[in-house]
Amino acid sequence: MVIEPNVRDGRTEFDLTAAQARAQKEQKRLYVYLGANDCPYCRIYETFLRQNTHDLVPEFARDYLVVDLRSSLSVKAASLYFKIGAKSLDYKAFMDQLGDERARLLVYPSVWLFSPELKPLMQMPAGTGTFQTVPEQLEILHLVQ
Repeated sequence: MVIEPNVRDGRTEFDLTAAQARAQKEQKRLYVYLGANDCPYCRIYETFLRQNTHDLVPEFARDYLVVDLRSSLSVKAASLYFKIGAKSLDYKAFMDQLGDERARLLVYPSVWLFSPELKPLMQMPAGTGTFQTVPEQLEILHLVQ
């Protein structure tokens, strides 16, 4: 499921409402990927996924709704928002709600794993070197920490 941002008044907002509703209906977890169209590390990760489609698609399809958030490197944390229902959270508030202990800056690519209720399932790495082998990607999908 691809989600394009709503860009208005200096805000780039991704509405996760439909993705959450679909995940609840299908009883699937959400694999939310925030990539940037001009991010070299995002291209590397996406190439890895394409090259390993045969091994990964069955794993993704069984348990996950993949949500692809389309962004660009020009979108900084201060202008990034996530909408869930009527509630809109800026990036910092979103990360705080997740209980992200790293309080990291916005890094591309970023991946979050959520339950259908949008509860975080595990702390995720971000940036360069993210899941570059099939076994690493499968460990993440199987929630192995």
